[in-house]
Amino acid sequence: MTRRLKYPEAAEELGVEESWLRRHIKELPHKKVGRSVYFTDADLERIDALYHREPTAGPLAARPPQSATAGAHPLANLRPLPRRGRALTSVS
Repeated sequence: MTRRLKYPEAAEELGVEESWLRRHIKELPHKKVGRSVYFTDADLERIDALYHREPTAGPLAARPPQSATAGAHPLANLRPLPRRGRALTSVS
């Protein structure tokens, strides 16, 4: 039997706010009977695949966040490009 989840249950399953589901309903897979909106397990899987975000902290993060004392910022060595028509004279 297919589960039919209303907004509150679907929001809890997805770990989002119910208001987020309501705001984005036009973009999300869902079923509608009359004015009643519900989500199936397949809809929830598709929503999770569409809006999946990689964790930035915790045990599932790709790499642990760097502390302020870990060294220079990774983009600290970037320099702006020269103006148009000017040659790049030094690279450092």
